[in-house]
Amino acid sequence: MKKKLVLVVLFLFPFVLLAQDSEQTEQKVVQAIRADEPIKIDGVLNEQVWQGAGYSEFVQSDPIDGAQPTEKTTVWVAYDDRSLYVAARLYDSQPESIVSRLGRRDDLVDSDWFEFAVDPYYDRLTGFQFRVNPAASIIDETLYNDSWSDSSWDGVWDWAARVDEQGWAVEIRIPYNQLRFPKKEEYVWGVNFRRTIKRKNEKDGFIWIPKEDRGYVSHFARLEGIKGINPGRHIEFLPYAVAQAEYTPAESGNPYATGKNYFGNTGVDLKVGLKSNLTLDAAINPDFGQVEVDPAVINLTAYETFYQERRPFFIEGSSIFNFGYGGATSFSSINWWEPNFFYSRRIGRAPQGYVSQSGYVNFPDRSTILGAAKISGKIGSGWNIGFINALTAREYAEIDSGGERFREEVEPFSYYGVLRVQKEFNESNQGFGFITTSVLRDLKSDNLQDILNQNAFSLAFDGWTFLDKNKTWVITGWMGGTRVAGSQADILRLQQAPQHYFQRPDAAHVELDEDATSLSGWAGRIYLNKEKGNFIFNAAVGAISPGFDTNDAGFHSRGDVVNSHLMFGYQSLHPGKVFRNWRIILAPYRNYDFGGNKFDNGYLLLASAQFLNYWGVELMTGYKPPAWNNDLTRGGPLMKSPAYRHGNLSIYSDSRKPVVLSMNSEYSENTAGSFGWSNGVSLRWKPRSNISISFGPSYSFRRSIFQWITRVKDPLMVDTYGTRYIFSDIDQRTFSTSIRLNWTFTPKLSFQLYTQILLGVGDYERFKELARARSYDFNIFGQEQSTISYADDMYTVDPDGWGSAPSFSFHNPDFNLKSLRGTAVLRWEYLPGSTLYFVWTQNRAGYANPGDFNFSRDIGDVFSAPGDNIFLIKISYRWFM
Repeated sequence: MKKKLVLVVLFLFPFVLLAQDSEQTEQKVVQAIRADEPIKIDGVLNEQVWQGAGYSEFVQSDPIDGAQPTEKTTVWVAYDDRSLYVAARLYDSQPESIVSRLGRRDDLVDSDWFEFAVDPYYDRLTGFQFRVNPAASIIDETLYNDSWSDSSWDGVWDWAARVDEQGWAVEIRIPYNQLRFPKKEEYVWGVNFRRTIKRKNEKDGFIWIPKEDRGYVSHFARLEGIKGINPGRHIEFLPYAVAQAEYTPAESGNPYATGKNYFGNTGVDLKVGLKSNLTLDAAINPDFGQVEVDPAVINLTAYETFYQERRPFFIEGSSIFNFGYGGATSFSSINWWEPNFFYSRRIGRAPQGYVSQSGYVNFPDRSTILGAAKISGKIGSGWNIGFINALTAREYAEIDSGGERFREEVEPFSYYGVLRVQKEFNESNQGFGFITTSVLRDLKSDNLQDILNQNAFSLAFDGWTFLDKNKTWVITGWMGGTRVAGSQADILRLQQAPQHYFQRPDAAHVELDEDATSLSGWAGRIYLNKEKGNFIFNAAVGAISPGFDTNDAGFHSRGDVVNSHLMFGYQSLHPGKVFRNWRIILAPYRNYDFGGNKFDNGYLLLASAQFLNYWGVELMTGYKPPAWNNDLTRGGPLMKSPAYRHGNLSIYSDSRKPVVLSMNSEYSENTAGSFGWSNGVSLRWKPRSNISISFGPSYSFRRSIFQWITRVKDPLMVDTYGTRYIFSDIDQRTFSTSIRLNWTFTPKLSFQLYTQILLGVGDYERFKELARARSYDFNIFGQEQSTISYADDMYTVDPDGWGSAPSFSFHNPDFNLKSLRGTAVLRWEYLPGSTLYFVWTQNRAGYANPGDFNFSRDIGDVFSAPGDNIFLIKISYRWFM
């Protein structure tokens, strides 16, 4: 009873805090001027339209919130029949000290910047933002959820910047067809301007938003005076051609591994403005290969690794498919595995099938996307919509067996569909939306019918509501369901997957159904967040049912969970005698399964501070009392999980300096003897204004006394329900380093180099079995009557010596992975929206000396390991109509 009372008090605590009312200030107004003469975008503000007084009422937000700027800024807005124009005069008393760095597009380099943001719908929630620095480097972004941004959008607009004796100046021209807005006689838009003076770490804005306040777009000034224009219809074609050469190690006798392979392809992307506020993106025979390689990882868990999307078609405008987030501008989750209803890397993924016959195999590395279409924008009275349709081809592996060749299907012809709709109400005080996905597969192969779902559907709703007129408190939440269908063998496989584990022998709330041909489930989460002020509060509760599964079109790793947390703390956002800002947060959390078993709970303490010299420190420490664990046995009975504590310390330096340093150190241990630590350093060196080199080595060690090995059926093992669950100790050492070079010759010509080296070694020893369910007791092989022997890379165990239990064997799990992955990309935007790529990708991997870590030997082996070299040339041309 006392515990419940404490939880109630903690939950009600924030409501007794008086939310500080925001001071209501009169909205600023900016008047756009119609240009009567052509405006040349050259950074020279000599046109007549720029000779007026302009607008100079900027306010500082950093380093002193609310203070007057140290340098004057004046801005103007003009327009004609086709475009919107912006000019800025950024005065500087020391023009020779202006920080001007070249960077590739959308790279926020350490530089002075000018930003122009516009809300053409005037919905006070979304918009577009354009940034230009003194070197004419640019960033263009879409704005959503009031203060979030997405730089994946690449608009077609003109800009120029020029440094002179007064400081520097910017001119921008934005065609109307790049801004989605409905046709009207006269327009009112939201608008803001911001300036960064990097050497002072100063940020000035036309609109001042106190640090204790929330939002961004909702505070914009009114842009008035634009009338008599037509949004225009946007139509563009983007044909492309690609040539690729692959050089790989040749394999004697393998007709598919000759050492070289050549490939060419052409296709076209189409972008059409269906209406002034709705866009169709279509791709015919698209090139959906990614330029930068995925990093190498060592995953010893039962769960899939999540990789970021890197393909432009899916990246651009992807924020419209964000689900479950809205209203609140900050979200926190502790030990909660948020499911994604749409994970675009499912489309065109590597084939999931296998070959059943022996021989040399030519296995496709991806599924061919035959065509894809995406519709995005606004319809009706402010409904945001995103719709993706894609078809992937039937894929075959070719097998050569003694000169005889035949094919086996490894991926079916498939359809993927995603629809996302959302609408804001009452000046964005409330919002409501839904997402639905569908995957349909034409399964003709018996092998594929046993391992793939024939169809999968999901439907989920989300929304938010603010609880007060000042938008201090907000509730955000979502609820959804899934249904998948397939053969009996497929659904039986799915029920036993790590997301579900229906086969758990001591779980009364789930049960395997061998006759089932479908699986359904639900999930949801609700957040309460305090948006403003110095006091911090966030609370959430969520649940994922055992049958919930989004992995055909989305991504999720854990089910059968009920999660909750509280976060409360305090933050100081203004400079003091020591710190520029600081915060401290305490967060208890707890997890149950649907059977009522508490399998995770703990307490987190988080603290961060930035010193007056712009160095910063972040600290996290936590403690978990003993609890149950429902996934260590991977579908077996519950185990006890010993008490666990952990800590993390990060330090970073002033980003204005030529050399920027960050360091990270972690430590964790439990009371049973497992422990781990890691240390990492990241250095970023800026030797010239157009060159940046990053280097980040890290080393970690982990000793676990319950590393999963396998399971063995044995009816005599009654204490663990007729199955032996085999574990071991493991000493795992991992060294990783990444090197990234950004060399920008002009804002439209750049070279990037990325290289990752990974050394990962696992040494397994002291093999054992779980002695009894719901315990942390083990039977060590080689002790008592049991024996263990090793020969020919196999371990053989007799669990009871002369007893009647059968012996069993398993492979030596020791490993030694040495990996080098790298990509070099030369990118040239030779015309607006038209690009030429030269790409070189190299992958090397070696596996010698499993279980034995020797840095000098292994680092040498990684460079001498056999490697794949891929060279690619791609050219695209953007054709406007």
